[in-house]
Amino acid sequence: MATISSVGLLGPGNYSHKIWEDPSFIKWRKRDAHVPLRSHDTVEGSLRYWYDRSKVNFLNSNSACWDDDAVFGALESAAFWVNGLPFVMSLSGQWKFLLAPSPESVPVSFYDVAFDDANWKTLPVPSNWQMHGFDRPIYTNIVYPFPLNPPYVPSDNPTGCYRKSFRIPKEWKGRRILLHFEAVDSAFFAWINGVLVGYSQDSRLPAEFEITDYCYPSDSEKENVISVQVLRWSDGSYLEDQDHWWLSGIHRDVLLLSKPQVFITDYFFKSTLDKNFLAADVQVEVKIDLWKNFEDSNLSSLTMEATLYDSSGWSASGTNDEKVDISSYDVLHLNLRPSPTGSLVPHFYTLEGKLERPKLWSSEHPNLYTLVLVLKDSSGNILDCESCQVGIRQVSQAPKQMLVNGRPVVIRGVNRHEHHPRNGKTNLEACMIKDLVLMKQNNINAVRNSHYPQHPRWYELCDLFGLYMIDEANIETHGFDLSSTFKHPTSEPSWASSMLDRVIGMVERDKNHACIIAWSLGNESSYGPNHSAMAGWIRAKDSSRLLHYEGGGSRTSSTDIICPMYMRVWDILKIAKDTSESRPLILCEYSHAMGNSNGNLHKYWEAIDGTFGLQGGFIWDWVDQALLKVGNDGCKHWAYGGEFGDQPNDLNFCLNGIMWPDRTPHPATHEVKYLYQPIKIVLTEKTVKIINAQYFDSTQTIEFSWLLHGDGCNLGSGILNLPVIPPQGSYTIELESGPWYSLLKTCSAREIFLTITGKLRHPTRWAKDGHVVSSSQLSLSAKDDSIPHIIKFIKNSNLISERVGDIIAIQKQNTWQIKLNTQTGTIESWKVGGYSLINQGILPCLWRAPTDNDKGGAPNSYLCRWKAALLDTLSFHTDYCSVNELTSTMVHVKTVYLGVPKNQESPTKSKDSTESENTGLILCRVEVNYYIHESGDVIIDCNVNPKSDLPPLPRVGVVFHLEKSLDRVSWYGKGPFECYPDRKEAAHVGIYESTVRDMHVPYIVPVESSGRADVRWVAFQNSSGVGLYASIYGTSPPMQMSASFYGTAELERATHNHCLVENDYIEVHLDHKHMGIGGDDSWTPCVHDEYLVPPVPYSFSIRLSPINPSTSGQDIYRSQILQ
Repeated sequence: MATISSVGLLGPGNYSHKIWEDPSFIKWRKRDAHVPLRSHDTVEGSLRYWYDRSKVNFLNSNSACWDDDAVFGALESAAFWVNGLPFVMSLSGQWKFLLAPSPESVPVSFYDVAFDDANWKTLPVPSNWQMHGFDRPIYTNIVYPFPLNPPYVPSDNPTGCYRKSFRIPKEWKGRRILLHFEAVDSAFFAWINGVLVGYSQDSRLPAEFEITDYCYPSDSEKENVISVQVLRWSDGSYLEDQDHWWLSGIHRDVLLLSKPQVFITDYFFKSTLDKNFLAADVQVEVKIDLWKNFEDSNLSSLTMEATLYDSSGWSASGTNDEKVDISSYDVLHLNLRPSPTGSLVPHFYTLEGKLERPKLWSSEHPNLYTLVLVLKDSSGNILDCESCQVGIRQVSQAPKQMLVNGRPVVIRGVNRHEHHPRNGKTNLEACMIKDLVLMKQNNINAVRNSHYPQHPRWYELCDLFGLYMIDEANIETHGFDLSSTFKHPTSEPSWASSMLDRVIGMVERDKNHACIIAWSLGNESSYGPNHSAMAGWIRAKDSSRLLHYEGGGSRTSSTDIICPMYMRVWDILKIAKDTSESRPLILCEYSHAMGNSNGNLHKYWEAIDGTFGLQGGFIWDWVDQALLKVGNDGCKHWAYGGEFGDQPNDLNFCLNGIMWPDRTPHPATHEVKYLYQPIKIVLTEKTVKIINAQYFDSTQTIEFSWLLHGDGCNLGSGILNLPVIPPQGSYTIELESGPWYSLLKTCSAREIFLTITGKLRHPTRWAKDGHVVSSSQLSLSAKDDSIPHIIKFIKNSNLISERVGDIIAIQKQNTWQIKLNTQTGTIESWKVGGYSLINQGILPCLWRAPTDNDKGGAPNSYLCRWKAALLDTLSFHTDYCSVNELTSTMVHVKTVYLGVPKNQESPTKSKDSTESENTGLILCRVEVNYYIHESGDVIIDCNVNPKSDLPPLPRVGVVFHLEKSLDRVSWYGKGPFECYPDRKEAAHVGIYESTVRDMHVPYIVPVESSGRADVRWVAFQNSSGVGLYASIYGTSPPMQMSASFYGTAELERATHNHCLVENDYIEVHLDHKHMGIGGDDSWTPCVHDEYLVPPVPYSFSIRLSPINPSTSGQDIYRSQILQ
């Protein structure tokens, strides 16, 4: 282990004081936190740099990669980020690497220039070493992955040793050299040419060291050697207990920066808008750094200049890059404010100016300016040049409101961890753009950086694309909740400086970004004096943003926003109506997206859209945090906690995104997009009201269209010509004045739906033209609650029946045949034209494969209650079967099923064969009446009587197995994507086509899935067009339908989607009732009452019918509707 004898902290080989276990020692020789530095050589170079970095749009996201190619992609991104910066050099690339089991066991003097590392392996930098076969990833949510004994960490502390050679460019001769690490997890030492140059903690913020005196001159023939020692665990790890993967190493870029003897080291851009938002007072505070030989008396000969350039003008000037005179877009030259007489801070400048009619920044209009700072010598020569993009906007508060530019913008947000399934915490340009494109395309306007500062480029992109941001300090101590011995660090003075340093580092780095509307003090770290100190420092430093912190109950004095997590709808309404509370409520986390989830989301938005004081929230969270892993079969799959031998672990609790790891959207994303859409459509009895819910943008950029459906058929469509609707405005159309009215008036359909869609007229940074911004479907039918159905009989057509033993074969000539077992009362087979349809009888079903939300709540969870009631072992036995009527046109079969737990004594029939003994074992009694008509139709009437003391039921319906060849599915109902009773607002009623394979939703951990809600009819056909049709019948309401090659038992058995084994049949569920999936959280029972299925009697009817190539499902459906 290397020593720090120069500061007396550690003698050679003396481990009596491990500084990585001392919360008072968090850095050594580390430069003060500051904004990112670019070190331009000219003003034109700085403008060209931002011009090039601003040329990003949705097309760049096509380069996003999520597999092994991403390793090289990360190196390409690191190189790209320094393009155009002559005084910045990336050290990213292949480094020599050795992983030692502990700090004590690292090779002696490995940092010496002459050390032989020939036998070391190589590791890409940036990267997490666990993603390249060293050590193991660990996933935990709350519990620390090591014994809680602060500030001490395990002696088994994997320690990465890095080495790389580099040369200083000759053009840098005579200049100062800074070594800049964007982020290293968790603590590290750095050496240059064998000399220790610094130590740092905080795995999500930069560490920068002056190394000028330790580098060989630029004209030297010698190569410099940088050596880094990274510890997996440090006392800083106690402040980094976020719910994500514990991964280590140099996971962001490593840079060398060259600076003159005196240079711009930091600056803070501020703007203040007048009350009408027509003028902005602009101010820039600039701090310079002096070399040790530079005398303060020489400062008077230096001049500082600051200019604002209109960045938006660049994009409007055309696409010929070489011909764009980007320097001509200057809009404001700031003036130097004279220093006060007797000033004691000669290293600071303040420049001021007034900008008339500024282009304001918002999520809807992300207008940016480029700020260029120039430090000149007495001859007017440029010594240093720095720049960044800034936005002019105002964040303020009013009673129960957060205002952006005076408007109470609603936060339609999501939480985002930095996560890549192959690279772990290492970022790629295209992947970050992919995230932003998907967010914008799905109407997400805000992101919470959970739960740490993220890559600097992420902020630049959020500025460009337009996303409101909560920037969060790298502080979480959730695991202390489990301890009765140790206090949370926030209550301990020994942790005060470490916690404050993390907040200061975040604010100082990110303070010039327009997208940041609030600073967060961290996450789930209780509340105490250290939080008060952090809040005080931020408020003194930056009054232009709000403060956010949920800990301590989300209503402490250290937060300007009431920001609870997973609070129920009824509770947020109570706070909004509390007259003593003047702060707005924005949910920092809500709608936990674990697996098949996000039910009830519309309930939150009914409350938010309709209640003053509620201003939105951030869904948890953006992406399933699974990692790519090669399985025993040699194939890669997405792995979760425990699959890497990591102990402790929290299994699949990392899988709670609305995106899969490769950013394929979950079905729930449709619901998010719909509920977040900026155009709202409201139907009254005689009018359609179109509301522009945007705060700054009119509807000028949106083209509206309409589509009219009747009983699933397209009746007509067209462009909907509307006047431009201003922000927060609306336009009302009389139904009888709409372009659809002539079709509506003459339509005989029983169900009529009007869909109004808004699409982009022109391409934007985040989407191409034609992108659907909003789409709403309105029911115009007054008769759609109950549509009676009938069978149209064909006269002079007879059934042929034959009975052999317990089997009755019923057929119509050679067109179809059904075989019934009179002992079991089930259909054993159904053939049409020589094709087999059903190969296992239709049975009642109350069970579903449990979702993650079903499992949440320990003994109170739905799953535990179901198991306690033995519903998971429920098996239906035939108690009674009779053929009550046998005529030439219809057969009536009555069957009574008794639902009994498996491995329990089967109930025995009573003497009259209608009642059973041992009734205490019976959980449910189901009477099924089959009416088999000569038309080929089978009407199934079901009467379900569960025991009244059962918990809410998973489902009430029937299940049967179809031949595997009947895999072409069409249906009339909600779709086309998966939807459930409490998550179906986005799904439109229509006729859709798919395949059983495509309908499968590949949640990483298999659960109940692939359902479609409000289905009127469904048809399953083979490649020849022969198959089975099923529909609601009589007055039964639309049903929940699913069809899968994976049965309920298989979904429940498999621990991964790739482990699922296909059946040789299709399992079909037709449910009269299906319990909601919930989603308020995943650790308490949270399905809302209206979406529960109570154990009460249910009656419903289903029609089954053979279908042939010449007949569509819609033909059969329309033929049975009473006109």
